[in-house]
Amino acid sequence: MYIVELSYLKPLDAIEVQLEAHRSFLDAQYANEVFLASGPKNPRNGGVILVSGRIARAELDAILACDPFHQHGLAAYHVTEFAPVKFHPTLKGIL
Repeated sequence: MYIVELSYLKPLDAIEVQLEAHRSFLDAQYANEVFLASGPKNPRNGGVILVSGRIARAELDAILACDPFHQHGLAAYHVTEFAPVKFHPTLKGIL
């Protein structure tokens, strides 16, 4: 499983321009069952994406390269990989 932390590199007005494209990117990854949850940080200086461990790190990097925030130089990405050993039973099979 991965935690992806985005840190905005540009002002929020630049982020807003690409927000709908970014959300479409997220929707595609939800449809592919790769992303599990996402949202903005508080304060709104970036965001967080929880990613299934079903994919390899190289595949995740390729997916993130397609994010409009990445393509337009709007965000930096920090990826943390971890292996959940305890989790709520309803999450079994999706992590």
